[in-house]
Amino acid sequence: MSRTTPSRPLEVEALFPELSAYRGTTTRLHPRPGRPGAADSSVGGPLLWPADEPWPVCTEPHSHARGQRPTDIHRLRQILASAWLREPNPGPTDGDRQLLEQLRQKHHVQEAAATDPLPLLGLAQFYRRDIPDLPTGPDDCDLLQVFWCPFDAHGPTGHGMLLDLRWRRSWEVVEVQAAPPQPQVVGSDGYVPEPCVLHPEQVATYPFAGLLPEDLCARIDAWEEALEEEAEQSADDDEAVPVGYQYDLSIPPGWRVGGFASWHATDPYPMNCRTCATPMHLLLTIDSSEWDGGSGSWKPLEEQDLPTHRSATPTEVTVGRWGELNIFACPEEPSHPHRWSIQ
Repeated sequence: MSRTTPSRPLEVEALFPELSAYRGTTTRLHPRPGRPGAADSSVGGPLLWPADEPWPVCTEPHSHARGQRPTDIHRLRQILASAWLREPNPGPTDGDRQLLEQLRQKHHVQEAAATDPLPLLGLAQFYRRDIPDLPTGPDDCDLLQVFWCPFDAHGPTGHGMLLDLRWRRSWEVVEVQAAPPQPQVVGSDGYVPEPCVLHPEQVATYPFAGLLPEDLCARIDAWEEALEEEAEQSADDDEAVPVGYQYDLSIPPGWRVGGFASWHATDPYPMNCRTCATPMHLLLTIDSSEWDGGSGSWKPLEEQDLPTHRSATPTEVTVGRWGELNIFACPEEPSHPHRWSIQ
């Protein structure tokens, strides 16, 4: 079933005609639980990885001997999902709670040294044929595959994430690796995706307000402040959340490809290629939620009746503290290293 983004609550270009010059597109991926195959674009599904090619590993020395088992994480989610669908008394039973407690336990992997290579988790793959805003990769590659290490133990702080993005030509893969290696334990359940099929939808988008010309940004800010004051004066508990540029009219939430990055957690800063200094473009956004519990204006028309707390997190992926991960690519040379920002 396709997913359709509702029309925006307001026509933003009617309010601010100058925005027409900055309009772009982004492809909302709309991941939903399913059974994707290696020939499908997916989150958490099997990847089109050649049988004769080594699986990506994390080689940075860090502890990875203790954590939850991915199989336990999947089982725990299944139990919870079934419990909340149970009628007439939804929620975990005493028996469920005992099993959930066991599944949440951390395990120690024997003989797992900090210097041992750790298999990365295959997070997602995207075929260019499916996603309008996915650019062509280096050497005419048509498939982007995303991996990450399931432990926060990287970078200068020792608490950062590690990403590995691979481009490939799908038609060159003859035999697919049937059982790729997997980490025995993970540092956080938010790194473990649930298998999801995609329902790509291209929508209009506009830049983060702080990156617009100063005078236009100031007018948008003044307009939003006026709406907030009007809502406060109404003092009506049933009053809808005021429409805002950032959260309702410009950048959609959820997993998406292309468009503009949000900088709601930090001030915008230059995201230039470290190889050639070219300003980079947003390639992919990995989000902890497909929509929020506020106005919910981005919730697809086909899912308006679904409860937010059980339907807005289909991938079960969590970025940071329920944030989003924006991954950038060099538009001049896609083979240059990617950069990313957590918001």
